[in-house]
Amino acid sequence: MIVLLWRSEYGCPEFGVEDSVLHAKNWVPSEEPQWGDSIAFVGDWALRAAVMGDVEAVAELRAVVLREDLERLGRYDERRVRQRLRDGFVPAHTWVIEVGGAFAGCVALRSEKDAYWLEHFYLDPEWQGRGIGGAVLKTLLERCDREGAVVRLNVLQGSSARRLYDRHGFTQEAEDEVDVFMVRHPSSLEAGPVVSGGDGS
Repeated sequence: MIVLLWRSEYGCPEFGVEDSVLHAKNWVPSEEPQWGDSIAFVGDWALRAAVMGDVEAVAELRAVVLREDLERLGRYDERRVRQRLRDGFVPAHTWVIEVGGAFAGCVALRSEKDAYWLEHFYLDPEWQGRGIGGAVLKTLLERCDREGAVVRLNVLQGSSARRLYDRHGFTQEAEDEVDVFMVRHPSSLEAGPVVSGGDGS
């Protein structure tokens, strides 16, 4: 049995709660959950809607996760790596990844006219390599598949995170000296088990 949590725009009178409160119910995996603002909980990790108060924790995590690659590329700046996150942080399309109820990472899915952009996908190094990043990515891509949506992202040149995106059907679209730009079309997703690994796993 999996517990499915979601944030309802209108509350949930049957549970006696008010608007914008998290709700929970038992969910059988054979049943198809509705996305909405859903928060899927599997095992001991969960996604919850981000709030503005999360920005500093996410900025610090970004500095930790990207430091090695940015230093290798000669682009690391201790202040700028955090400020870029603060400037681009929008809670409305961002989720916080929690493990055991504690902050462990984040991911954003920003809608544009012709595609979603997968952004700010960071996982604490303590939790990398355990399949969490792959499971989070799979959850978001399944939403995009249901909408028939294209997903785009950029990843730093030489980053181990690219292996995760390759496994989930992303292909290179363009590149420059710093970033590789990747795209995934709905039909490119192949069914199969999630494989752990990469920066976000």
